[in-house]
Parts: sequence; C-alpha cells; structure tokens
Amino acid sequence: MSRVDRIWPLPGGIHPPEHKSESNGRPIARLPAPHHVVLPLHQNSGLPAEPMVAIGEQVQRGQLIAKGHHPVSALVHATISGRVTAIEDRPFAHPSGLSVPSIVIESLSDQEAALSPEAVSMAPMRDWATETKERLVSRIQEAGITGLGGAGFPSHIKYLGQRQIHTLIVNGVECEPYITADDRLMREHATDIVTGTQIALKILSASTAFIAIEDNKPEAISAIKAALVAVTDTRIKVKVVPTKYPSGGEKQLVYLLTGREVPSGDIPASLGIVMQNTGTLYAIKEAVVSGTPMTERVVTITGEGTPNPGNYWVTIGTPIQDALAATQVAVTGNRPRVIMGGPMMGYDVDITAPVSKVTNCLLVPSATEFPTAPDPDPCIRCGLCEQACPANLLPQKLFWNAVHHEWEQARLNSLSDCIECGACSWVCPSNIPLVQHYRFAKAEIKREAIETIKADQSRLRFEQRQARLERDAAEKDAKRKARAAEAAKAQAAKAQDTPSTLDASAKDAILASVARAKAKKAASTGPVTQEALENTVVLAQQAVDKTRVKLATAVSDGLPSVEALTGALQKLEKRLADAQSALQSHTETGDAP
Repeated sequence: MSRVDRIWPLPGGIHPPEHKSESNGRPIARLPAPHHVVLPLHQNSGLPAEPMVAIGEQVQRGQLIAKGHHPVSALVHATISGRVTAIEDRPFAHPSGLSVPSIVIESLSDQEAALSPEAVSMAPMRDWATETKERLVSRIQEAGITGLGGAGFPSHIKYLGQRQIHTLIVNGVECEPYITADDRLMREHATDIVTGTQIALKILSASTAFIAIEDNKPEAISAIKAALVAVTDTRIKVKVVPTKYPSGGEKQLVYLLTGREVPSGDIPASLGIVMQNTGTLYAIKEAVVSGTPMTERVVTITGEGTPNPGNYWVTIGTPIQDALAATQVAVTGNRPRVIMGGPMMGYDVDITAPVSKVTNCLLVPSATEFPTAPDPDPCIRCGLCEQACPANLLPQKLFWNAVHHEWEQARLNSLSDCIECGACSWVCPSNIPLVQHYRFAKAEIKREAIETIKADQSRLRFEQRQARLERDAAEKDAKRKARAAEAAKAQAAKAQDTPSTLDASAKDAILASVARAKAKKAASTGPVTQEALENTVVLAQQAVDKTRVKLATAVSDGLPSVEALTGALQKLEKRLADAQSALQSHTETGDAP
C-alpha cells in the first residue's frame, strides 16, 4: 500500500452510539423564511463587524449590512429582505450565554415585498478557472464565508497564508453522534463540493486534495466518487477512514491521512496542509460560481424530542425556537432542553438565540435520552481516560492540575492540546466531568495570561511616567542652576563697578564729617579762626571736585551709580557753598587777624 493510500491508526478514541439513522434517511428540506432574523455582529472566531445600516432602513437578502475593519473578521449579510428594527444586544448561541450586539431585521409585508427586489447577489464567476487567486480570495471574503465545521474562523484567512501548501484536506468525516448535515450535503451536492475543492486547489496552488469520509457513510462516498469521475481531476482522491470518534478533529484527521503530527501550538499549515469542511467548500462554490453570499446553511434537527428529525436549510439568524417550531417541536410552556452540536462537544443554548454560521446541529433530547448526570465519584486511577485520549495527553494529571489550581503545571502537561472531545469523560467510570475541569483550567490560564499582560503594561506605563518625571525634574534643576549662574554673574559685574563709587562717597562723607567736627570743635573751644574756615572751604572743594570726576566717568560708562553720585554731589556743593559763605562773612566782619 502506498503512503498516499494508507490510513494511519488513530490513537485513543471511542465508539459511542452513532444515532445517525434518525436524521439521514430523508433529503434536505427547507424551513420557511422566518418573520424576523437576529444577526450577531460576532458570528465567528475573529473580531466583530460594525453595522453599516441604521434602524428603519430597508434591506434586501444578500445585502452587506456589517463589515469589520480587521482582516480577521467576517462580513455580515442580510439573510432576509426586510427592515432593520433594532441594533442591540441579543442572546448568542455560545457556552457563555452572553448577549452580543446584533442587527434585527423584520420581514416586509406582502405588499412591500412585491415592490422590493428579492435579493442582492454578486457577479457570478462562471469561468472561475481564469480568475486570479487574489480575486477568488476576495470573493470568499465578500461572501462572508466562515468555517462551517465548528470554530467559524473567517475562511479567506486560510488562503492568505505565506506558507507553501501542497495538500488540501476536505473534512467530511462528521464523527460526532447524531449530526448528519455533511452526510446529506455530500449525497445531494457532491458535484458542488468537488467544484469548491477545485477552486480551493487553485487558490492554494496545492497538488493534492483528500476528501475524507467515514466508512459509515457509503452513500456519500459513492456520490463523491461519481462526481470525481465526471470531472476526471486526478489531484482529488477520496479517503475512507474508519468510524471512530473523534477522527474528524483537525489534528487527528491530519495524522489519519498523512501519518504526520501537527506540532503543539501550531496549525496544519506548518506541515503544508489546509483543512476545510465540506459545507465550507459548498459555500465557496456558491459564492464564486453563483455569486451567492452566505445566508443559509444545512442544520441537523434531531433527538427524541423532535417529531420530525432531519436536515434542513435554515436561514442564518432564525431564532432557534422558530426553527424548532417549524419542525413541530413544542417550544411553548416548559421550554425543551436544546444542545447546539452533538452530545460530545455540544452545549446547551438559549432557544431565543439565533442560528449562526457555525450551527450544524440542534439536538433536542428527551429526559430519558439524556438523563441528569450522576454525582461524580472519586478518581480510582483506572487509566481509561488516558487510553481514550486521541491527543496522547494524560487526562488524570490534567484533572488533578485543574482541581488544585496548578495552572503552570497544567500548561506544562500540554493542556492547550486538549481538543475537548469528551472521550475521557465518556469512559470515566467515576462520572467525573473531566472536560468541564479542563475548560475551567484553560479559562483560568487565559485569565492569568491577560492579567500578566495588563500588569506588564501597567509597570511599563509606571516606569515611563517615572522616567518622564525624572527628566522633567532634571530639566527644571538645570534651568534653576542656569538662572543662578546668570544671577551670580550679574552680581559679580555689579560688585565690580559699585565699590569704587561707594568708597568715594564714603570718603567724601567722612571728609565732610571731619570738617563739621572740626568746625564744631573750634566753635566749642573758642572763636572760629580764619584759618579754620579756609581749611573747611578747601576740604569741601576737594570733595566736590572728586565727586564731579567720578560722576563724569559714571555717565560716560553708563554705570548705575550715576544717580547716587548726582545726589552726593549736590550735598557736597551745598556744603561748599555754606563754607564759602561762612568764610566771607567772617572776613567782612573783620574777624580776620
């Protein structure tokens, strides 16, 4: 057997009851168009889109109504013709049970519908083989296509990768019990799926495509093989894999078909492989060849609580309760339990939430079909969970890590590689809800990682603030020192010019004081003599002459002492005049010797 034809054995795995026959025996039917749709702006695993319409605006089916500004975001189209009645938070079909921003569209009245165009479509690419890869990828993005197998990742992103891709895997395994949407789609639209596969091969420049189908779907296998004979494309091969859960997991299917393991924390593209669900490739064909955006999908409605189990074309955005009511499920009174997805990986949903692009199954079990889980018993370390794990993990260790909040140890034990398939919980004789513990641990590890990032960002902001404050303080200190240096320099210059003036003024003041003292002393000791008066005049004249010289110098040099010298000169001139007057008076009165 060649390597291409070989199927590698899947480690672990289980064989739960399939419950496929309840819903796969009839052709896909179409549910009637709903009276209103709720279109969440976050319909995929990427970032949410932003509304492009306003309340009260009339829209047509297929019209673009919300667009994201980030590449990892899917466009949202109106899935019915009608009028936008609300843009608000509405319940979302998600394990969290949270509400998300949504656009609500009410259908038009019969009269309005008769006057309104039925739908908006894109220009068909009948000769798609001549189109460029870039144009084909753009069309996938324009159609708002997301992966229909589970995560809802925007499909165009897979075709934008820079890695060289040599193999495309078309996942038609559908290993989860109860779900048969892909089975019926392959039976009834095999040619369309093959065309979508050829379009994907052209975009990827891949040389090989494997369409993988479980051996419990003989009709689907025959239909795909017949379609391949019609197109005679030797690049595409059907690979039949054994029925075993969870052989449809991405990493598990890659190993089954190629014998290669996807590295931990990486994606199949690291091995040159891209995987797409059969429903996704059907949607790609519709978008490219027919110009139809993604407004509906096939949903399996099954379970003992469903009078008419089967597969249905359901308009995206239809409230789950309306879809169930259309198949005669009683949704009034005591609302039924509804699981979106299969019994292994599905979760309970609010039936007022809408059908989304990733809704592949609505399981309505009876109370006896899915009885209340018994209380768990202590772990007996039987090791059955380890044998069942398809990811070669150690579920028992991860369980203890989760129970004891050993998040770092759980991370080291490769908790991130757990695909949450539920095989370990299925085989556990102690009825321990292992997957719930793993989900809790993953959420806590993610929360701690976010808190660490926030703490690092806060620390960086604090350090940047401190550095800015220190820089500002250093700048202020430098400016203060510069001002002090300028002031010291100015003071030194002032001190250099002022002392001589002050000394001169002081000397003049001293001389005048000495003269007055001598005069007073002469007056007190006896009559004033001619000689004393002449000496006083001489001293006063000398003081005046010296002050005049200094004043002239200060004026010519522009010194600040001009004003002070001027005042001092006036006083000295007055004293000189007084001395001269006293001498003249003494001479005239004949007191001279």
